[in-house]
Amino acid sequence: MKYLIKKGAPVLGAACLPSAALAADGMSGADTAWIMAATALVLFMTLPGLAFFYGGLVRSKNVLSVLMQCFAIAGVSSLLWLVAGYSLAFGGDGDWLGDLSKVMMSGIGRDTLSGSIPESLFMMFQMTFAIITPALVVGGFAERMKFSAMLLFSALWLMLVYVPVTHWVWGGGWLQQLGLYDFAGGTVVHITAGVAALVAALVLGPRRGFPETAMAPHNMTITVAGAGMLWVGWFGFNGGSALAADGNAAMAILVTHISAAAGTLVWLGMEWIRFGKPSVLGAVTGMVAGLGTITPASGFVGPGGALLIGIVAGLVCFNATLYVKRVLKIDDSLDVFPVHGVGGVIGTLLAGVFSATSLGVFSGWGFAEGIHSMGGQLYVQAIGVLATAGFTAVLTWGILKLVDAVTGLRVNADEEQEGLDLVLHEERGYDIH
Repeated sequence: MKYLIKKGAPVLGAACLPSAALAADGMSGADTAWIMAATALVLFMTLPGLAFFYGGLVRSKNVLSVLMQCFAIAGVSSLLWLVAGYSLAFGGDGDWLGDLSKVMMSGIGRDTLSGSIPESLFMMFQMTFAIITPALVVGGFAERMKFSAMLLFSALWLMLVYVPVTHWVWGGGWLQQLGLYDFAGGTVVHITAGVAALVAALVLGPRRGFPETAMAPHNMTITVAGAGMLWVGWFGFNGGSALAADGNAAMAILVTHISAAAGTLVWLGMEWIRFGKPSVLGAVTGMVAGLGTITPASGFVGPGGALLIGIVAGLVCFNATLYVKRVLKIDDSLDVFPVHGVGGVIGTLLAGVFSATSLGVFSGWGFAEGIHSMGGQLYVQAIGVLATAGFTAVLTWGILKLVDAVTGLRVNADEEQEGLDLVLHEERGYDIH
């Protein structure tokens, strides 16, 4: 297996090489400590970060259903990752899928290393990515999918979509061999989640009353709290993807923060110009757009490139959100596709631009091994985007149709009107006595 790593360039992030391909003299205490912290940060992004962020954005009658979905997905994804997901993503050297050599962590003990860290830690770090990705998809069908359907869909989607794409990009598969730059999940996390959310929104149809009835967030306070947790947690998401406590991790954290700040301010500015007032919702959405867009590029670009990526993220994702909701009238409930999907596409492509070493203050750290021009790197990046989006769209549609045949996808009109908290869980998010 040939791994396209340019000598002296940063490691292709988020564990892009399996343990057999990572040369190391032994375990590094510093690297291990940092990845343990990063693992906790990434899990913190889902629980409670994403749960709070999404929970505040839905109507009060559905807040518990969203929190429940995030918690349940964490449990389902963790066990599936243990049983076979990790092995299929990072075991073996197939071009399209791994093997079953590491089922139930077979052959992996306390002293087994993946590079300079224990493989058990590497597996756990990757598990947190496998948790947050299907949890992101929840935003596309929030407030209308059955809990049973959500569980079955998330389990099938993780194994049939997320696991293969992870192997393609980080597990030694065909996109990694081409030299795709995806440091921490532009294709693996954001494009897959964004496209899946869009397909789910189309298959399920809009919420009752959309777009005529305003469906404003019920509690921006917890949304902002969740957004803050996401911003902090993203340092583990991107910085941890260096898999070492080194300058590459530090730079990834710096460029992540710069892009988030730029995305926030640009989105606010766009709202101010268009609507006369900047909103808190706009601030947190712009932040997520900046974070998601820098993710694939975070190990390959410098601060100048990150600034431009954040600006582009704010501009493009803002307009994409309005276009999807107001022009196409697609009820992607929490704007997963225009923020994460579009941001993932932009960031993956711009990684091929700002990784160039010839852009002055906007230069990055060089192209992948065997690629000698911006056009060559962009070509590979575009292949990664198209392959990931196309594969995700087709498989997601098929999974939704299968789940619909087995359990049915959405609650009925009366149940949706009453709210999923009471209908599905017999609980209220706010029970005032």
